[in-house]
Amino acid sequence: MSVKSLDDLLAEGVAGRGVLVRSDFNVPLDSGEDGVRHITDPGRIIASLPTLKALSDAGAKIVVTAHLGRPKGEPDPKFSLAPVAKDLGERLGRHVQLAGDVVGTDALARAEGLTDGDILLVENIRFDPRETSKDETERTALAKALVELVGEDAAFVSDGFGVVHRKQASVYDVAKLLPHYAGTLVGAEVKVLAQLTESSERPYAVVLGGSKVSDKLAVIENLATKADSLIIGGGMCFTFLAAQGLSVGTSLLQEEMLDTCRHLLEKYGDVIHLPVDIVVAEKFAADSPPETVAAERIPDSKMGLDIGPESVKRFTALLSNAKTIFWNGPMGVFEFPAFSAGTKGVAEAIIGATEKGAFSVVGGGDSAAAVRQLGLPEDGFSHISTGGGASLEYLEGKTLPGIAVLD
Repeated sequence: MSVKSLDDLLAEGVAGRGVLVRSDFNVPLDSGEDGVRHITDPGRIIASLPTLKALSDAGAKIVVTAHLGRPKGEPDPKFSLAPVAKDLGERLGRHVQLAGDVVGTDALARAEGLTDGDILLVENIRFDPRETSKDETERTALAKALVELVGEDAAFVSDGFGVVHRKQASVYDVAKLLPHYAGTLVGAEVKVLAQLTESSERPYAVVLGGSKVSDKLAVIENLATKADSLIIGGGMCFTFLAAQGLSVGTSLLQEEMLDTCRHLLEKYGDVIHLPVDIVVAEKFAADSPPETVAAERIPDSKMGLDIGPESVKRFTALLSNAKTIFWNGPMGVFEFPAFSAGTKGVAEAIIGATEKGAFSVVGGGDSAAAVRQLGLPEDGFSHISTGGGASLEYLEGKTLPGIAVLD
């Protein structure tokens, strides 16, 4: 695959030229006591800085598109990018304008007034229903409106790795209208994931968590043939345990996936590793008293909310010898302190292996959030991805539209 990079664009020259950048600012927000929404994990904003700073320093007139949350194709104040514009400006050390619309009169007026090095963030791209439309004509119309903001002699830089698995107007269709380049972030992500799929040094360990087996089925099937060990925790482990004939109490269970899990265990039983003990509670609540039980002795009235210490010990033994590690999904409800030890223990085992020379990748999403929330060193891992869904689809062997269009 031959994709032009940000360095290629900078070498061509961008001073005084419009550059449309697709970033990923889909950050978690939380309302504080003052009623103002605050960013709780700025990881994706921080990851976008190198590309935006390089373009600004080189004198480009930058228009940035991004989404936040899942608005229903119309403006919704709770999904405004206002907190992002403020945070981004503080981190860049310069004012970042926020347009009051996506491609309307305010966005056009602000874009026309940009001077060299200026940055304009247009409002949440998903406020426009054409962004996610299945109709190519509608998406193309929005893409053309975005091009109007930067001019026809502009360039497009794709730097939102978390959305490259989506065929959407600001990700895919604009790349067909402008000279296109991979930003620093997208370039680094693709390089890392290619290393995981094409040249993994063995032993290769995969750690998968999260709630649903169905969300991870394709990646389990694909990586079970490549990995030496596939460790499963999180809510999805209970469907596997139930497939072994164990009672899982009131734990999360996908009954429609039981036969699939039985098949996977029969076919890859020597590769798949499940928890041997579980931290259970009566209800899904931070203050629900935790109790550790053997995996085959989960009480009927209780639900599993984390893997237990013996499981952490066994998983640590598997990870300690690994040369390549991919981790996607927490081992339990890490947001509740009483049920965070499993995720923290496995993360620390991955850090330990990395210190011994292993190549470790954290596959974005909740795993990346857990690293930061649990106070673990980000540089303890070889790479922390910004795109959970995109990482998984790449490892499933799927073509990512937002990457393919850059070729």
